[in-house]
Amino acid sequence: SFYSWAVETEISVMGNRSRTLTLSPLHRGSTCGRHQLKKNRIVGGEDAKSGKWPWQASLQMGAYGHMCGASVVSNRWLISAAHCFLDSDSVRAYMGLHTINEKSSRVTVRSIKRIVIHPQYDQSIADYDIALLEMETPVFFSELVQPICLPSTSRVFVYGTVCYVTGWGAIKENSMFISWIYFLQEARVRIINQSVCNKLYDDLITSRMLCAGNLNGGVDACQGDSGGPLACTGKGNRWYLAGIVSWGEGCARRNRPGVYTKVTALYDWIRQSTN
Repeated sequence: SFYSWAVETEISVMGNRSRTLTLSPLHRGSTCGRHQLKKNRIVGGEDAKSGKWPWQASLQMGAYGHMCGASVVSNRWLISAAHCFLDSDSVRAYMGLHTINEKSSRVTVRSIKRIVIHPQYDQSIADYDIALLEMETPVFFSELVQPICLPSTSRVFVYGTVCYVTGWGAIKENSMFISWIYFLQEARVRIINQSVCNKLYDDLITSRMLCAGNLNGGVDACQGDSGGPLACTGKGNRWYLAGIVSWGEGCARRNRPGVYTKVTALYDWIRQSTN
């Protein structure tokens, strides 16, 4: 059956809330999209090197711990999936993590001051599945915490482009907390033709969605990776946030690729909402 990739038993969708915005601008400097390494919901992936994906954040809720992923896009803002949120009061963002329960001075933790859900978010079909999270206080960038670049509306990630999905989610379908992965996982996936994906999913793919994976199965995002990044390289070898982990049918099944929120389609809304 179809499901969104949050921990369904603990997290439900946040209702409409006030959207008056006085927001700080996104990171548009020259340093986004680069890791500084010296020269699950992931299925079929492998452990990522510490610091390789410095925009990856873990959103954690009280006693439940990790519930969703997110991407650092500026010193004040994170991007995640709308279906992850019930309420911002108890959600915290952990950045610079390598292992999911890491306790060290290298880890940056911030409370979430406000969650901005896209006004057209449709829970029934996971359309416009995007949320902006404003942190209580700005973060300082370091070797382990860096923003990912946002692709503008005009950028095209062509079919067959190799990208990476990262997260701490389940390593197999229907696995819950006990088998959640310890180290941050990465999996290599390819962008899949929109019309092919629409056929596979019976016309459920809207223009705000993007498909990626391996049609033979075996590599995918899974429960707990929701809201995390689908990162693709662009000019200057910078990494761009092409997609946000959103939904799928099962995990890593044949002819059932992962479905992501398409960031280029929502770029203008992101800019307006964070300026």
